[in-house]
Amino acid sequence: MSNRHNQTDVILIGAGIMSATLGVLLKELVPDWKISAFEKLTDAGEESSNEWNNAGTGHAALCELNYTNERADGSVDITKAIQINEQFQVSMQFWSYLVKKKLINNPQDFIKALPHMSLVLGEQNVSFLKRRFEALSNNPLFESMEFSDDPETLKEWIPLIMQERGTDEPIAATKIDGGTDVNFGALTRMLFEHLEQQNVKVNYQHTVEDIKRASDGMWELKVRNARSGEVERHAAKFVFIGGGGGSLHLLQKSGIPEGKQIGGFPVSGIFMVCNNPEIVEQHHAKVYGKAKVGAPPMSVPHLDTRFIDKQKSLLFGPFAGFSPKFLKYGSAFDLLTSVKPNNLLTMLAAGAKNMSLTKYLIEQVMLSKEKRMEELREFIPNAKSEDWDLIIAGQRVQVIKDTEAGGKGTLQFGTEVISASDGSIAALLGASPGASTAVHVMLDVLTRCFPEQIKEWEPKIKEIIPSYGLSLMENPALLQEVLASTAESLELETNQQVSLTEEKKMLVQA
Repeated sequence: MSNRHNQTDVILIGAGIMSATLGVLLKELVPDWKISAFEKLTDAGEESSNEWNNAGTGHAALCELNYTNERADGSVDITKAIQINEQFQVSMQFWSYLVKKKLINNPQDFIKALPHMSLVLGEQNVSFLKRRFEALSNNPLFESMEFSDDPETLKEWIPLIMQERGTDEPIAATKIDGGTDVNFGALTRMLFEHLEQQNVKVNYQHTVEDIKRASDGMWELKVRNARSGEVERHAAKFVFIGGGGGSLHLLQKSGIPEGKQIGGFPVSGIFMVCNNPEIVEQHHAKVYGKAKVGAPPMSVPHLDTRFIDKQKSLLFGPFAGFSPKFLKYGSAFDLLTSVKPNNLLTMLAAGAKNMSLTKYLIEQVMLSKEKRMEELREFIPNAKSEDWDLIIAGQRVQVIKDTEAGGKGTLQFGTEVISASDGSIAALLGASPGASTAVHVMLDVLTRCFPEQIKEWEPKIKEIIPSYGLSLMENPALLQEVLASTAESLELETNQQVSLTEEKKMLVQA
């Protein structure tokens, strides 16, 4: 590989929310660094970050029951919920900074205030939700949460869900008005537009086919231009592999030891989208239920108000499924070609451990529309089949690795950064909560890969993210300041910045 004229400081692979976030952070921290990006599709945010591919909740652990586990003694562990909420607040501060500095405009085009709710049925689940509410609402991050098991109150909160519902089964919900709906597709496109204005060369319809380390330490990429068919050679000091499900293959090609004994398990998704505007108007919240026994965490059923293409939409799902593709626009051979001699035993162990999950996913693929409607009717009792259409969501590739806790071939549900020991290359693997915690994850990449520079960058990082290095939960005054500031700059018409309850206000006044 000799074409060293295509040499740069940083190469970003994949034009999704992760690469966009890392690119913008680097341009703020070191404006003179040269950055190039390569994307195999025709535009930014077309794969996992796309608004129709299930990347739009604004995961802040306000409503997702799988982030709060019940312990053996009946108490509720809220550790993960706190962690994810803190990470989402980091994203909010970053977006707020970009809007204040006019680096991106019209925040309403990518973020809207929206109540986040958890909904459960049955005596046992209602008891769990109440204990969860008590554990969370004592924490400053969640103190504006409300709980109700009163059907009349729930009719006000979720009229569509309560219509024609029988009163014999116990039902309860929690609600936080300070949730959001985030259109990560729109945000990704905004960020890449900004990067192009900052002289970042974004190459669409360019597929990275190979990646190798040169003798001088540079990373050399073989890139195919889909328009011309030509093969180009590019080199960089630092490479970030942010290609969603496609990242695993490129990590393997890099040959770094940290990428060995890691596999991927693809999970596809299907959503139902409401085509009746009258029904869409009757619901205004994200409402999460409990996952069925045996279902993966990303298959928690939820009825979501979404804002896509400046229109209010209503989605239900996701129905999980199995496809051997690692990307929505990938190859049917992706799973097979990801199995290498160094991860074969890990993959076989995962296969043996997850037979029930595989069976569940295949059953989900085989569901008829009417069977899917039956699941929707647990949320909307009078839902009519003609009011709902099916849409195929994006692919998620869960990380499989050997862990101390889970042993050989453990399936990981989360987002994971794999980086070389010298920090010259990093790859992002995994799925949810993904996009919502992109800023936290990319700060982790910077800390790992640029240990010498991170100290000198710290003042600028603190300007971008005022809570950097601090726990918001342990600094309630800073939390209130951050909530008020981000709500104002992101134009979120919500009471999230006033999270003291009336009762607490009265106590303060007294």
